Amino acid sequence: MRTPKRKLEGGLSALLLRDAEDDDTDYNCCYFFFLLLLEQQRVAEAAGIFNKMIAGGNCQPNVVTYGTLVKGFCMKGNNSAAIQLLRKMEEGACKPDLVVYSTIIDSLCKDTLVDDALNFFSEMMCKGISPDVITYNSLLNGVCKLGEWKEAARLLNDMVGKNIFPDVCTFSVLVDTFCKEGMAGEAEGVVEMMIERDIEPDRVTYNSLMDGYCLRGEMSKAGKVFKLMLSKGSMVDVVCCNTLINGYCKHKMMDEAMMLLREMTCKGLVPDIVTYNTLVDSCCKVGKLGDAQQLFSEMQACGQLPDVQTYAILLDGLCKNQQISTAIQLFKEMEGKKLDADIVIYTILIEGLCIAEKIESAKELFCSLSSRGLQPNVRTYTIMINGLCIGGLTSEAEKLLIEMEEKGCSPNGWTYNVIIRGFINNNETVTVTGLIQQMVEKGFSADAWTTELIVDLLVKDKVDPALLPLMQKENYELNLPQLKLNRSSDHPNKH
Repeated sequence: MRTPKRKLEGGLSALLLRDAEDDDTDYNCCYFFFLLLLEQQRVAEAAGIFNKMIAGGNCQPNVVTYGTLVKGFCMKGNNSAAIQLLRKMEEGACKPDLVVYSTIIDSLCKDTLVDDALNFFSEMMCKGISPDVITYNSLLNGVCKLGEWKEAARLLNDMVGKNIFPDVCTFSVLVDTFCKEGMAGEAEGVVEMMIERDIEPDRVTYNSLMDGYCLRGEMSKAGKVFKLMLSKGSMVDVVCCNTLINGYCKHKMMDEAMMLLREMTCKGLVPDIVTYNTLVDSCCKVGKLGDAQQLFSEMQACGQLPDVQTYAILLDGLCKNQQISTAIQLFKEMEGKKLDADIVIYTILIEGLCIAEKIESAKELFCSLSSRGLQPNVRTYTIMINGLCIGGLTSEAEKLLIEMEEKGCSPNGWTYNVIIRGFINNNETVTVTGLIQQMVEKGFSADAWTTELIVDLLVKDKVDPALLPLMQKENYELNLPQLKLNRSSDHPNKH
């Protein structure tokens, strides 16, 4: 029995091979098959049909067909193929138009290849193809994301100079950028300018403004924007609710966040995985594990299945609150649902076992990672090193530090701070000097906690005094003047 895919290919081949009596009909049929494949995101197969259309002679693609395939390549993130197709157009009779150039410019901007996008923009202008507001919006979005304010201002002036007036998308890009830069006041000014010019802000504009207020902790203003959106009818969607819920959660306003969750249901909006993950995470962080577990059950009852991130959030909360047996039970439930546990999940469990001082169990789980096809990252190694130090197994911790480097996982500043503190807390100060020297040589610094411990050892003459200039080199002058006086008064004959 022939599959729909085989039937599609068979029908197309017959169409391309037969002698055409009606070129328009043949072209329309080819284009239909071509679009069908692109809609199914089968871009490579669509490109194959495109090439057959050219080779067949009777179904020559026009600028729309070219533009459609360019868009398909861009949607797949294959900018190089899209650009090659544009160059192919230049060689033939069907030249690239504004749509083709704008599609490639937009894709390059989304991939932060703004310089390349600007080069294509200049090329397009040199060929006499005038940009429109869509072209400018793509470029503005690209330069604003990179914080290139002067270039953004130049583009705005350029478009107005060409009598291309900003639309709601243009203003929304500016509002979003100002908000992400913490400039909510300026974003509000842009919204006011829109209204003055009879350009109605849309859902994206208001959501960006609301997010800007949330980032600044101005939750009352964020709430007012949300109420304004509600007053405009069907403007509020799940994304808008998630923005405000996230803001409430970030500022530990859990009652308001939970109230908004209930309001969503009343308004016929279905909370999604983002909604529940945000709330579960926040409940865990404020120590409301019971509420987190209740939300976890509620989401499943509502048909919203937890993903790996949901399990990671709840497992982390349980482990940090020393509920390791419940965490292990939850982990087994996750395995039973055939969800692939990644290194993040295992790192959380290893940390939980270390917090519960089940160091041997943590070691066993760590050693099993390779058999599970997982590679420990710097966080996994550091947590295991910390666990070994907690268990007094400093020699094993030092071996693991060496092992991680040998396996291509470079220790970071956190790793060195953890192992140095571990040795100090286990009264094994002989190795500390060497570890500090390693840390400094690699360009890392001791944090406040580690510095305090080292200064205390220097005062008590428990480590090599040669550490003193090393610490000065790392700019700990705030701690050192008093330290020098203490050492001078304790050992007056040494100077």
